[in-house]
Parts: sequence; C-alpha cells; structure tokens
Amino acid sequence: MAINLDALLIDLVIKIIILAPAFWLAGRALAGKENAKFLDAVWIVILGTLVGGIFSYFEISGIIALIIQLIIWLGLVKHFFDTDWIKAFVISVLAVIILVVIGFILGLIGIGIGLALL
Repeated sequence: MAINLDALLIDLVIKIIILAPAFWLAGRALAGKENAKFLDAVWIVILGTLVGGIFSYFEISGIIALIIQLIIWLGLVKHFFDTDWIKAFVISVLAVIILVVIGFILGLIGIGIGLALL
C-alpha cells in the first residue's frame, strides 16, 4: 500500500484549521484557560488524525475500530486538557456543537467550508 503524503498533509492542515479552534473553545469553556491552550488543541487534532490514518492504512474498520478511536480521542482530550473522562467527553460533544453552529452560520452567509471533508 502506498501512502499519499500530500493528501495526508492537506487533510491534517484542514483538520487543524477547522477542529483545533472548536476543541480550544470547548476546552476553555469547560477546563479553564489554564488547562486548555490552543497548542494543546492542535496536538489533539494532529495525534488523533495520525491515529485515524494508521487505522485506515492497516484497513482496520468496523464498530470496534470506531470505539477504539473514540477512546483514543477522548484520552487525548483528557491528557492535554488535564480533565477526567466525563469532562473530556463533554468537551468533545461541545466541540462538535461548536462546529455545527459555525458551519450553519457560515452557510447562512454563503460561505461553505466543506465540513464533509472531515
């Protein structure tokens, strides 16, 4: 299997631009500004994306892979924002809500950002 590094890099940059601010805002709201730094949110996105890429490379899919990746993402939020598991879950859900609201607002004003790329 060949790895397309250009596509991987572009995917990573897009996810950092879109996901990191949402994680950062959710983290600041729930974990506090001392624990939720923007660079921490960037690291969460980078490491979570790389883990997802590894799963994809080895063609690991299905509900078990989804659960494992979810636990890894929650673990990254827990570690970098210094919270417990429940707060990491709530931060992740709030980040998704923030993404949906921002996407809806941008859609209303006519700016499509392609959230389907995620």
